[in-house]
Amino acid sequence: MTSDFATPTTTQTTDSVPVEAPLLWYRDLISCLQSTFASVLDRAGVNPLFALGAGWEFLYVPDDVRSEEFYYPCRYEGDLGRSLFPHHDVSSSWWCPADPDDPLREIREAMTEGRLVIAAVDNFYLPFRPAFGDVHAAHLLVVYGLDERRGLVHVSDAMPPAFQGPIPLDDFLNSWGSANPQDHQDAFFSDSEISRRCLSVSVGSLGGAGADPGPEQLAGWLRGNLERFDDPGMVAGLGGLAGLDGCLGELTLRAQAGEERALQELYPFGWGMQAQAALHGELLRDRGAAWRSPALAGAGRAVEGVAHAWTPLRITAAHGLDDPAAAADDLRRHAGVLRRRHTEAIEAVRRALDEL
Repeated sequence: MTSDFATPTTTQTTDSVPVEAPLLWYRDLISCLQSTFASVLDRAGVNPLFALGAGWEFLYVPDDVRSEEFYYPCRYEGDLGRSLFPHHDVSSSWWCPADPDDPLREIREAMTEGRLVIAAVDNFYLPFRPAFGDVHAAHLLVVYGLDERRGLVHVSDAMPPAFQGPIPLDDFLNSWGSANPQDHQDAFFSDSEISRRCLSVSVGSLGGAGADPGPEQLAGWLRGNLERFDDPGMVAGLGGLAGLDGCLGELTLRAQAGEERALQELYPFGWGMQAQAALHGELLRDRGAAWRSPALAGAGRAVEGVAHAWTPLRITAAHGLDDPAAAADDLRRHAGVLRRRHTEAIEAVRRALDEL
């Protein structure tokens, strides 16, 4: 399922400044991390697919995986934006309210200035999420309006079931300040304190990223991606094809040893890698069709094959938590498929470069 849809509504901030509702942007294999960044990119006049789909790599940082839906291994520590967009001038940083007695001050200022805010929340307290009152899980959404007089905050969440509109301010504050305690119903995204975190995103001059990047620019992105697969240049992490081999080998060995933690980490970690491959593949298919390049479209399908190969690996890990050793053989088999899909996709991208 692929959809782009915006709700042309407005709301009012505390200072009665109209704030346009952001774009709801969703793809089946992405998480709230990509969907919320897409809203901010679109507000800045940037095509989300062209920016989010430009980069493709493998990166695993040992002992870094957190139980959050929006976890992503950062090449640049603490900067999700720079790590997600290696070919663009995007950066981000986490912040928390400076004054605990007035936690809404920064959000209030952002709304007055017409800026979107990406906030970390706990699904347990959000009345529009299926997990409301049932399951704790760390999530991201976009805040685009604040009406303190009526006790409302306007939020946008493209992840199914998509929602855009006002919710009680108390519900937002509870969700935003949640301890997100360990929840046996969600072994992957609970037990990670929210701490009223927000992301500040800076979008600089992106040149052709706001429109068709053109064959020459896309070729530059592809060469940069291939270089990282050949020589990732990582010190603290496992990157590139060699890093993929090391990560998958370590996963099966830890599973054989009965380590539940290895399987718990794979689900959130693999989501970031899966989403990146899915968006890169879609970008290549999209440009391949637009430019009538069979090799580029074929490369897109091959990269999407990488994304889909993550699914059985992640699901096997999820269902193997009770007995990791029993799941080890299946994990090894799925890992082998994922490795082959990477090899095939990288070769397909190299062939496509010859047509650009």
